[in-house]
Parts: sequence; C-alpha cells; structure tokens
Amino acid sequence: MTDRLLPFDAPLERLKALHPKKIDLTLDRMMRVCEALGNPHDHLPPVIHVAGTNGKGSTLALLRAMAEAQGLRVHVYTSPHLVRFAERIRIAGHLITDDYLADVLDRVEKANAGEPLTFFEATTAAAFLAFAEVEADVLLLETGLGGLLDATNIIRTPNISIITPVDYDHQAFLGNDLTTIAKQKAGIIKPGCPVISARQADEADAVIERAALKARSPLYTAWQGFEAHEENGRLVFQDEDALLDLSLPRLAGDHQIDNAALAIKAARLLGWSSDAMDQGLKSAVWPARMQRLKSGPLVAALPPGSELWLDGGHNPHAARALRAHIERLQARDPKPLHLICGLINTKDASEFFAHFKALDAMMTCVGFSSEAVIPPAELAARAGESGFAANVAQSVTDALAPITEGPVRVLICGSLYLAGDVLALSPDTWPT
Repeated sequence: MTDRLLPFDAPLERLKALHPKKIDLTLDRMMRVCEALGNPHDHLPPVIHVAGTNGKGSTLALLRAMAEAQGLRVHVYTSPHLVRFAERIRIAGHLITDDYLADVLDRVEKANAGEPLTFFEATTAAAFLAFAEVEADVLLLETGLGGLLDATNIIRTPNISIITPVDYDHQAFLGNDLTTIAKQKAGIIKPGCPVISARQADEADAVIERAALKARSPLYTAWQGFEAHEENGRLVFQDEDALLDLSLPRLAGDHQIDNAALAIKAARLLGWSSDAMDQGLKSAVWPARMQRLKSGPLVAALPPGSELWLDGGHNPHAARALRAHIERLQARDPKPLHLICGLINTKDASEFFAHFKALDAMMTCVGFSSEAVIPPAELAARAGESGFAANVAQSVTDALAPITEGPVRVLICGSLYLAGDVLALSPDTWPT
C-alpha cells in the first residue's frame, strides 16, 4: 500500500525472526517476557476476555460501542488486522500511534533478549505494556487462537469471559472434534469469574458447563439463561431479570443478533444502561464482516444500482451465516449474484463451497497478497468439484471487469487477507 518505512516496521521484522513457527501454543515464553517487562498483564483495567471460533470480533465491536456510549474509556485488542497493524491495538478509543507502537515493541525486544518468541506473543506483550500504561475503564481482549494456551490467557482474573460459537477451524492446532476444540476455548474460564456462552453444539456446551462448574464460575448460556430475537424490526432481549426492547444491530446478518445477545448480557452484568446498549447496537461497526461497500474504485466499476458486499469469514460456521444473509437479501430484492472467492491453503475449499450450492450464483476465483493463497486455477478446480463452474481472475479488479450489465449483487468472500486487499483500495473504508 505504501513504500514509506513506518517506525514499527524494523522491530516487527526482527521479532518475526525470533521463532521459526508462526503458531506454537504454550504460555511459557509469554510468561517469561512479561516477567521481564514487569508483568504488565497484572496491571490492566478490568478485562472482558473473548474466545470462540466465530463472532469474537463482532461481539467485541458491539461491546466497544456500548461501553463508549456508557462514557467509558476502552482499550481493545483484536487480530488479525486488515490493512494496518495498528488496528490490533486500540488505546482508550484510538488506534495506537506509530511512535508508541514502535516504543513498546522496542521494549519487548530488549526484554526478550533474543530468546525464542512468536510474533503473536511479542505483539501481545507490547499491547499489554500499552494497556497497562494508559488509563482506561475496560479492556476488551480477544484470543488469537484457541484460549487455553493462547498468549492472551496469562491474565489471571478477567471480569467476564465470553465464549462465542465453537466450530471447526484450525484443527491442526486445536483438535479434530468439537469436544477437543471446546476444551481449548473453555481454557479462558478462570475461578469465580462469570462466563457467558453462546448457543453451542451439545459437545461444546457440555465442555463449557464442566469447566465453569470446576472453576465455580457463574455460567450464563444463550437460550437457557438469556436470549434475543428480532420482532417487528426491533431486537428483543430477555433474561431472568429483564425484558428489553432495543434497536437491531447495525452489523448485517441474522447471526449478529446472537452476537448482540452476548454483548447485552455482558453489559447487564457490568451495570451499563439500556440506553448505552441501544446506542451501541446502532453504532457498532466491524469491517469485512458482511460489510456493504458504498464507495471506492470497485464500487465505481460496477453497473449503477449494484451492491458490493465484503466478508472475511473462512470456515464452515461463517459460510453458513454468510449464505443465510445472502439468501435473505436475494429473497427481498433479487439480483444476479456474483461470488468472488479466494482462500488460503489451510482451509477446506470444498467444504466452504458446499455451503453455497443452493445459491444461483456465478463464481470467480481470485488471488490475493498471501504466500498461503490457493492459486485461482486450483481453487476453481475445487469449486468445480462442488458444482460451481468457476471463472479465474488474478485479482478482484479483474474479476469485476466482465460485469457490465446490471444492477447486480457481488459478494467478495473467503479470506481476511482478501478482505484486506479490497479495503486497501479504498482508504475511506479503513478501520479507524
């Protein structure tokens, strides 16, 4: 996107070289480097810790908007970023500055003294430094992978742990069945700390319930202790103590009502007002999750009246939610549908495509800026195995060029790397 050398580029590149594996789940290295830094993880604002397969970022976006509507200063840690690394670290409402990021990364590098440390561990330690040094009322903390052995899990006593829907993803690291995966996610449950869980498959639900019982942690489970649904264009939330009539989430998709339920329950446990919840639902944004793009060169390239949607979901659960939203759009306002898809080579492309079989859509497979990208021709062959006669293009721009008659509905999907490439073309769509 730019050739300008940013202040944090050099330390980031050096930190990437400290450990040969991108993912190596253990807490030992993280504990060591944080001890050398003065244990910043013990000096954080009250923490809401979020794990799960899908919905983590959306739930945090809703919570951030509610907290800020409550008048609170909010730190946020999420991953991965889409366009700029600073998206991962939000300090009291603002993305971390380049100079401050360079400073905390330098201090992590010096404290680590050349010992093995994964990139995610290093950047998490840097985030903890910043979060400990700037006053805030709450820290919204997203796990990177799993939970039990995730670098964020060195925090000792979160105020609330939230587990969003558990499904299949990253099986090479988390396990091949929902019970094993759920054990990793439930690892963020800490003794006595309240736990909020999404509606789960039976296997995952049983694991989370056992973990909460063992930790003597109060457990609030969606559709058992609380629930939310749409009614007459409003969101109705109910738990044992209240019935709330609220605005529907600004975030698109029926699944966002389930994410909103998690955020509302957390807000209620923290004593936030219903007005703050309502304002948060109406104002929350989360890029590349069923995001309607309304400006930029890609939108301008389409026939008048067309729609361009962007989603970075890349696993079966995300594909199901994505298909449901597109089906709803098509039922309400039918348009010729074009899918532009790109995936990385750790994902099961055939399984991903299988969820879109029922859609009457034209598909184009594209490349994007990642070493792990599945080459478009290879991806098109896998799409063919799933019943799609897919075209091939080297980029999204090339994929859109043949669409000259409309209006049409275009969905770009399959990878957050692809989503990042798309957003990089339109600076006004970047996360701020």
